[in-house]
This record gives sequence, structure tokens and C-alpha cells, in this order.
Amino acid sequence: MTAPHVSLPGDPTHLLPPPDHLSSPITGWTRAHWEAMADRLLDGLLPYASPGFAQYRLPGPASHSGPWSDGLEGFARSFLLAAFRIAGSDGHVGPALIERYAAGLAAGTDPRGNERWPPITDRAQPMVEAASIAIALHESRRWLWDHLDDRVRGHVTDWLGGFVGADVNDSNWRLFQVIAEEFLASVGAPHRRAEIDAGLARLDDWYRGGGWYTDGDGRKFDYYNAWALHLYPVLWARIAGPRANPETVARHRTRLREFLAVHQHFFGSDGAPVHQGRSLTYRFGTTAPLWAGALADATPLPPGRTRRLASGALKHFAERGAPDERGLLSLGWYRPFLPVTQPYSGPASPYWASKAFLGLLLPEDHPVWTAPEEPAPVDTADVRLALPAPGWLLHSTAADGIVRLVNHGSDRFPPPPATAEESPHYARFAYSSATAPETPDATPPATGPDNHLALLGPDGTPSPRGRIHPLGASGNRAASWHRALGHRVETVSVVHGPWEVRVHHLDVPPGTPVREGGWAVADDTAPPVALAGPGQASARRADGLTSAITGLYGWDGARGRVVTALGGNAVGHHSATPVLELVDAGRLLVTLVVLGADPDAPRTGAAASVAEDGTVEIRFPDGTREQVPPGLSGVSEPPPGPAPEGTS
Repeated sequence: MTAPHVSLPGDPTHLLPPPDHLSSPITGWTRAHWEAMADRLLDGLLPYASPGFAQYRLPGPASHSGPWSDGLEGFARSFLLAAFRIAGSDGHVGPALIERYAAGLAAGTDPRGNERWPPITDRAQPMVEAASIAIALHESRRWLWDHLDDRVRGHVTDWLGGFVGADVNDSNWRLFQVIAEEFLASVGAPHRRAEIDAGLARLDDWYRGGGWYTDGDGRKFDYYNAWALHLYPVLWARIAGPRANPETVARHRTRLREFLAVHQHFFGSDGAPVHQGRSLTYRFGTTAPLWAGALADATPLPPGRTRRLASGALKHFAERGAPDERGLLSLGWYRPFLPVTQPYSGPASPYWASKAFLGLLLPEDHPVWTAPEEPAPVDTADVRLALPAPGWLLHSTAADGIVRLVNHGSDRFPPPPATAEESPHYARFAYSSATAPETPDATPPATGPDNHLALLGPDGTPSPRGRIHPLGASGNRAASWHRALGHRVETVSVVHGPWEVRVHHLDVPPGTPVREGGWAVADDTAPPVALAGPGQASARRADGLTSAITGLYGWDGARGRVVTALGGNAVGHHSATPVLELVDAGRLLVTLVVLGADPDAPRTGAAASVAEDGTVEIRFPDGTREQVPPGLSGVSEPPPGPAPEGTS
């Protein structure tokens, strides 16, 4: 459950084929819908093309790389979409689309041309775009590359050759070099096999088990694991063909298969992906590894479920204004919303969502297109899943279709002693498919109250969470510690159904004020309804989505209130977060938080007590009991790999 379906002028869903509820009983969407959406996105770009089609200068603020690079980005990322559309139709899309990108390649790689692209130089944005161009050239090879004249092909390989010997950011960017140089190898152009091998080996360094990579050194877990670190090895193998080491390909496929067993749980029943991490403006790009698994025969999912998950996500955004009435993907989530972007985000950045259309490479008679849709996990049962590699705990509920992600391990900080600026998309205790964190447009970034425990400084400034030190994730609980104003704060999260209980051990002096928040709920139409009293608070959206927080232990004398905001949330203009505030915190706080679609769901009846040995005894609203031993000994990290799935 998330923001309601809205109907906008020029709503692209009105331009789609009629739903087919026979083959797609859940979403109604078929391959024809994907093709129509691809065409809508490609057509929407035409008014912003340069005369030679080498650049697409879209409206919006420039990235830190500048308009020249942003224009290349518009070409490269849309070329990826065009290539999937061309190859998926066996070239039967009409000559205009093929000719447009052939012309753009000629103009963009002409070193003396007026529309020439910026060169590929050390650690520069053209490296990112070059990988998309290389993939698109390979996948559309029969209809485009093979028909370019030798002069243009020489210019293309000369431009891509800027990768050879270049210094690349030590992150998913290493795979851009792998892709580009493998394409050069495929056409007999100069390249360095050692650089390809080194990039693939670096990927192995970042593997943490259970299908999870960190995006470079540190604890950088987010959707880059899906749309980059798993996707590019599959696409590299397609380009490399017999040059690829079979053992390397098999290793990548095994990891992808393991990841997809988990990734399928990150989508709500309405198709919304969990809102966590950076580059979220790529939206339905989260579905790319689903198709990659089918493409590489590396998926544990039945074909009908793959299509249900992917179509559900694409449909979800289409129904909520992405693409917009012009056929453009804006910098935002549903509507334009710049706080969900990063400094590298330019007007064409959202078109990395083109990766979602990878499924068009699968033939029309492939089972992912012909098998009846099958329910997603969230459609049929409550799920609880511990993910020890990223330090996450996922719990979803079939009654409302919401997926919740408890975060005790991903902070995107580089390894110590290096520091970084905290991001609300990594620092929160929890994220979900129905909400987004509060992201006020402030410099330096403000620490919002949602899903955060803050010590308050003398002037009332809340402490950030900072670097997260995971202590394990297993069964229905996960734990971590962090420093706040120099003091150690240890937290255990225990989940059951829609509820999460947080047990906080605070190493703080007497008189320390604290604040803790639940989820922020948001809506474009009206402010959420706020209710607050001693030790509890809640915020309810008009459709019933409710966030609530209750102090179970250590919160005596706490004031409950609801913090409201305007324009600070990606899901809706009006947002509200229930919080608890305590003037003088003790050494132990136990808090119940809940996010659910039923405003009448039980939140009373929960309790917590402390035994003589320090064990915290918890009772959830439905009477279920759990214990958290002292010293966080109740959380132990199992061997790498996903924890057993169960119902809660």
C-alpha cells in the first residue's frame, strides 16, 4: 500500500492497450503494455533532441557534470531502451528509431562535430554512459552496428577506447569499464583483457554472501546490488560469449539466483519497491535483475511471478505520474522531488530505468510472457526474512501488502577512519514500500524524526545516527550500535506481523533528552490526521495508512506528538510523523512502532518488562511474547546466506 492511484491529464495509462486479466490476472499488463510504455518514453524525448540526435537536453537542473555530459546521458540511457525495443521486435519497429540512434552515434562520436560527446576521462560521468552505449550497441548489433559505415564505427571505438588505461571509481563503475572494453574486444578494437579481469575480480572482493554485494568498500547496500552489481555481469557475459570464463559466469549466475530469492520480497502488493538507498529516481529500474535472471537462466522464480513483479512495479509508477503527461521521467519518485536525487543526478538520469525493459530481449513465446501471472510473496502470506549480509530484517503482511525493511547494517559510509555525510535514505531504522523518509531540503541535511532515535543537544539539535555497527540479523530480530553525541546506543529490533519493538540500551548521563519517531506517512491530497497523548502518538492518512508509536518501557513522562511537514516527502506533499519525546532518558527504552493499512489494527495490549537478570520481556498487541536477553546476546549472525523464511 502506498500513495493512491491518481489520474493526470495525459495519463500514459490511458494510452495503453486494454488489460488482459486472463493471462495477467493480477496486473492486467502484458508484453504489449511494456512495448507501449517503451514507445511512450522514447517519443517523449524527441522534442528535446539536438539536431543530429546526439544529445537529449531535458528540462530540469543540471548535474554536477554539467549540461554537455547531461546531454550525452540523455542519449545513452534512452539508447539502452531503444536497443531493447529494436532487438525485442527483431527490428520491426520502423526505420525511424534505428536511424535516429545511428545518426546520434555518428554525430556524438565525430571528434570535430558540433554535437560531439565529452571524452571518457578519469572518473568522469561519460564512463557511466559509455557502458549503456556499449550494451545498446551489442544488443542492437544486427540492426545498427552492422550497418554503420567504417568511419563511424572507427569513431565509436575511438571514443569508447578512452576507457583503456583510465582510472575508474572503485565501485560499480569498475563494471562500466568491463562492459565497454568487452564490447571493444567483440569488434576487434584495442582493449586490455587485464582491466576486464581486474574489474570482475574486484566484484568478488565486494561479495558478502546471500546474494549481496556492497557497492565498493564499506557497508553500501541498496538497489545498486540489483541494477548494477548483478545486472552488468549478465550483460557482460552476453557480450563476451565464448571469451567469458565459464566458472566466472557460473559464479555470477549462482549469486544472482540467490539474490532473486530475496529480491522478490522487496515489492509491495501494489508494485511499489521499498524506498531505501540512493538513485531512487530510477524507479522501476529495480525490476532489471528479475528479467536478467530469466535471460541468464539464473532465477528461482516461476516465470509468471517474474512478470507479475516487474509489471506491478512499472504499472505502479505509471498510475502515479511517472512518466508524466509529456512522456518524461522527472527527477523524483512520483512527482518531481529533488531531495530524492544526488549531485550526479541530471535531467536524463531517471532513464537508467530503461534497464527495466531488459525483458523485451526475451522472445514473445518465452514463458515469462506467456505463463499466467503468479502471486508475489506479499500477496499470499506474511513473510519474515533476516538478511545478515546487509544487516537487514524484512517483514511484510499480506493483509495490507506492505513490505517493511528494518536497517541495522547499511549506512553508505566509507571504511573508517573516513567520514561521510549522513543520508536519510540510509540512516533510518526502517523503510517500507508504502512510505518514504522525511527529506527536507536543507543544507546541511536535517535529521528528520522518522524512524530515528535522537539524543537532543543543549540547543535541541537531534543527533545523527552516523556509522552503523551491525551486531547480527537472525530469525525475527536484528541489532546494531552507533554513537550519538559521543555516547554508545545499542538497539535490538524484534518484528512480528506489522509490529516492530525496538529495545534501546543507552550509555547516557542523567538528564539526557531523547526523541524517537515512527514512520512518516504522506499524501498529496490532505494532511494526515494526528492523534497524540502521554507515551503514544499516531498519524493516519485518508485511505487508512497509519503510523503509530508507543512507549513500552522507560518512557514514563514522555510526551507524544505528531511532527508535520510540507514538501519534505517523496510520497506526498503533506507528511506527518508520530514521535515520543522524553526530557530525562534512562539507560533502557523499549518502543513499539507500527505501520499498517488498517487504522483500527490493535496497538493496545503491548507491554514490556525487565527481569532481574536484565532480560527484556515483550508482549505484542496480539499476545505473542518474545524475550531479549541482556547484552544483545539474543541476536547471533548465522552463516552467509538468507535466513529461513517464515510467517510472523
